[in-house]
Amino acid sequence: MPLILVAADAHWVHDDVRAALVSPGFEVIDVFDGAAVTPTVVARRPDLVIADLQIGNMGGFAVVKDLQLEASGGRAPEVQILMLLDRQADVFLAGRVSVEHYLVKPFDPGTLRRTVKRMLAMAPAVVAGA
Repeated sequence: MPLILVAADAHWVHDDVRAALVSPGFEVIDVFDGAAVTPTVVARRPDLVIADLQIGNMGGFAVVKDLQLEASGGRAPEVQILMLLDRQADVFLAGRVSVEHYLVKPFDPGTLRRTVKRMLAMAPAVVAGA
């Protein structure tokens, strides 16, 4: 069952993501503090991180850079990231931190679900014991 970490400070973002991914087969964990994202990724090893642009005391782009740096140093697993952007103008900034997958809010639940499924299908298979 794919594990998805949702990182946002707004409860409505968590609620909307959960509603879109309500189908069986997804496990969703919530993080409301940006500084807790990387330790949670290390501990829980999610298949996908959905990061809002605002995550408490640490912005979404800072969270993405932290995950990328920790993964490049071997201190965290590599994980796919889907950013939830506030406006179309944020797409430029997403590119500056090498975010490949994003949705601009408000997002359609069907679009979110299809994007998540597509991203999970692209993920390399994890080899047991690797």
